[in-house]
Amino acid sequence: MKSFRTIRGLGGTLARCMLVAVYAARASAQEDPRIWIAGPYSFSDELGGFIIRSISGTGTLQDPVILTEEFPSVVPTTLVIRTEKVTQLNPSEDAGILFYLRVRATNSSGHPWVEFEFELQEQMHVPSDYGDGLSFYQPGDKRGIIRSTGYGTYNDNFEPYDRMVFRDGKIDPGFGASFDFPIADFTPKRVFYLVQEPRIPSS
Repeated sequence: MKSFRTIRGLGGTLARCMLVAVYAARASAQEDPRIWIAGPYSFSDELGGFIIRSISGTGTLQDPVILTEEFPSVVPTTLVIRTEKVTQLNPSEDAGILFYLRVRATNSSGHPWVEFEFELQEQMHVPSDYGDGLSFYQPGDKRGIIRSTGYGTYNDNFEPYDRMVFRDGKIDPGFGASFDFPIADFTPKRVFYLVQEPRIPSS
């Protein structure tokens, strides 16, 4: 009888351990990088440092792609953007791709953000320049299109690089801001990158 109780006790312990492992795996899966799709584009946090929480929209001016993201630190992070739309382009009619993005960023870093920078890259860690066709819609009229709820001004005068810095504001921990801007690629590639960098006050 004692042996039976011991076996039954071990069985119960094993079952509880397996249950804990299942819940841990589910919790881990919720934090795993995912591919989020909106219209003909997909977005991924696979390179780490931030978490995509939701997505909506199709990428038009009236219905921008809305990415909700959480930033637990203040290190630069890279959003991976993919599209199969390049295979659908008619070279005689289409000059490239253009879509409108709204990033809703939540500050969970524990530090206030005084600036927020975005940088487009066609190749990872290689600054985008005039020759690659990727930009925040350089040739177009951007008045009223680029804006933020958390910062009063922005500066995109970093030629030949595609960088944009939002300033004149502060996002405290636990709060968030949104950023609206267009992305254009007139020599479109299937994969490109958006570096996102919240900045804290200098010591």
